[in-house]
Amino acid sequence: MFPLMKKISLRSLAMLVALLPLFASAGNLTKLVNPRIGTGGHGHVFLGANVPFGFVQLGPTEHTRGWDWCSGYHDSDNVLVGFSHTHLSGTGIGDLGDISLLPVGSVEQDTAVFSHQDETVRPGYYRVDLHNPDVTVELTATERCGMHRYTFHGDGPAYIRLDLNTGIGWDKMYAADFQLEGTNEISGLRFSHGWAKDQKVYFKARLSQPLRLVKSGDGYGVFEVANPKQPLIVRVGLSATSIAGAGRNLDSELGGADFDRVAMAADKAWEDALDKVRISADDATRQVFYTAMFHAFNAPSLFDDVDGSYRGADGQVHRSQDGSHNYTTFSLWDTYRAEMPLLSIVAPSRVSDMGKTFLRIFDEQGRLPVWHLMGNETDCMVGNPGVVVLADMTLKGLVADKQHALRALTTTMETPGRGLELMNKYGYIPLDLDSTHETVAKTLEYAIAADGVARVAEQLGEKATAQLYAQRAKAYQRLFDPQTQFMRGLDSKGQWRKPFNPFHAVHRMDDYTEGNAWQYTWLVPQDVKGLVKCFPSEKAFTTKLDSLFLAQGDMGAEASPDISGLIGQYAHGNEPSHHIIYMYNYIGQPYKAAPLLRKVMREMYNTRNDGLCGNEDVGQMSAWYIMSALGLYQVQPAGGPLVIGSPVVSQATIQLENGKTFTVEAQGNSDTNIYVQSATLNGKPLDRSFITYQQLMQGGKLTLVMGSKPSAWATKKNQRP
Repeated sequence: MFPLMKKISLRSLAMLVALLPLFASAGNLTKLVNPRIGTGGHGHVFLGANVPFGFVQLGPTEHTRGWDWCSGYHDSDNVLVGFSHTHLSGTGIGDLGDISLLPVGSVEQDTAVFSHQDETVRPGYYRVDLHNPDVTVELTATERCGMHRYTFHGDGPAYIRLDLNTGIGWDKMYAADFQLEGTNEISGLRFSHGWAKDQKVYFKARLSQPLRLVKSGDGYGVFEVANPKQPLIVRVGLSATSIAGAGRNLDSELGGADFDRVAMAADKAWEDALDKVRISADDATRQVFYTAMFHAFNAPSLFDDVDGSYRGADGQVHRSQDGSHNYTTFSLWDTYRAEMPLLSIVAPSRVSDMGKTFLRIFDEQGRLPVWHLMGNETDCMVGNPGVVVLADMTLKGLVADKQHALRALTTTMETPGRGLELMNKYGYIPLDLDSTHETVAKTLEYAIAADGVARVAEQLGEKATAQLYAQRAKAYQRLFDPQTQFMRGLDSKGQWRKPFNPFHAVHRMDDYTEGNAWQYTWLVPQDVKGLVKCFPSEKAFTTKLDSLFLAQGDMGAEASPDISGLIGQYAHGNEPSHHIIYMYNYIGQPYKAAPLLRKVMREMYNTRNDGLCGNEDVGQMSAWYIMSALGLYQVQPAGGPLVIGSPVVSQATIQLENGKTFTVEAQGNSDTNIYVQSATLNGKPLDRSFITYQQLMQGGKLTLVMGSKPSAWATKKNQRP
């Protein structure tokens, strides 16, 4: 039941026995999740207790010792600074770690040592036996609250350290306050500057025993526990609006609830979320798949109180007037590619609320989000990915006010800054006029966003707007060098950057973002057929695409560590490569995609702690696996079809919100039978290598007959996406 334990102490065994009734009635899917996948290597995932899309992510926090501690935890470390209520999962930049509690054995102690062998973790529940002090810590959570249970085993006094200062070491506290209310409630706040430029977190904690403040300092306090012989229960409500909001969240979601019942409810919430997709596959594939589902449902995260209040992008407190929820943690440069399309299938109502959040952000800050965190625009990464995502939502019918959406899309694309004014003036971003570099990446990403605007405008009958943005979506053509057949940096006089090395990559200081020319030449998912026409012939395009997976070259010492998971120069560890394998379908060669897709799924995702080949990136790395394992992937970001690949599952059934189901069955599927021989959709022959989003959401069955050799299926021009 707990395969993550390498060895179990007698006390741990006793704890496990005690917990057996707690999970006896739980379903089977949460047992397949291995939350440790991605805690090693460069996965940067969160480890702890939370519920799907919850604001609170309560878990162990370690000292920040470098880039691999972006989430506040890495499996190479064994020293804790506390158990914090907010974390990020899979990011390449660190932040959060707010409102940290740590049971300690003395007034001066501020860290605790532990062993990973003494940890138990499953969706919604975390436990560890600390060595010093001798205490068992258990954690669980609701959407806006965290719950702790501390069992002290020593004979001496016991203390709780509340730390509002350190976070996880990535931000700087500029204001903190706490007060003991009566004998068993603590309330306070933490304001900080970090990746989120002005982050505000309020809390109210209610404890099962009286406390006595014995020491306080700059942003921290140490409290003595009245009776260490009894387990101490700590219930903590969080809010981004006020202490009163934190209190309302606490009263509404926890009240005086029993720890075990809260943990069981968290397990049930995860079981229900994972049950959106039921698969038949081997044990290792099922563990990787459902862990990927678990990771994909960590964010975006709720960012409102139980009464609908939320902190807006203007720094002011607002309240939702239509009952919809507000969200944050939008890692959109990453997630527009697979995470958000996945959620539009398995959680469209939630995505609809996210669309309303986008429009609120637009109304509050004057443009759509780029990378939004705790109500703050970080402007992290290039392009306008919020435009891409909102366009996709609108085209799929998940945004009710389409005129509001189109206004948000066009206004954002006309707002100067981040190189966009140069893009709109020149039709690309000249390398000699933009001081922040990355001009190829910016141009290509803005072109993808422009395509989304054009498609929404076309749907709404705005022909002039559609024509304008359709032309801007062709900006990639300006940067394609027909002589070298690469996307290259171009100056305002029409001269290519020299010298040119397609392998070379300098992190954030050359023409590409976390990549090189080999990887960025293919970043035209909105118009693959148009990219093919940039080459002398389809054969030349095919030869170049084949070469991508074979090319070997030195990227240089200054290349980004994100460029990982390499097959030749294809870099699965970073998002700009994620659609490339599926381009084979667009040239009538899906049989070439099949072995590459299987190689990525089998070799770059596994059950080890380092089982991700790059950052999780707030769900994107896992969402690619989920969609590809199902055999479907949305290449064209805004409203595009679902391209058929090579599923690793024998069967998958998606539970749709409308009560219907959509099933993918891969007949004869195996490690050798990887090629689609023929297909049917709802019993009718399907000779094309894609289906539409609308067809999937209507329910039905896609049957793929698999074989060990390439076939002629979907190779003709009229059968391609």
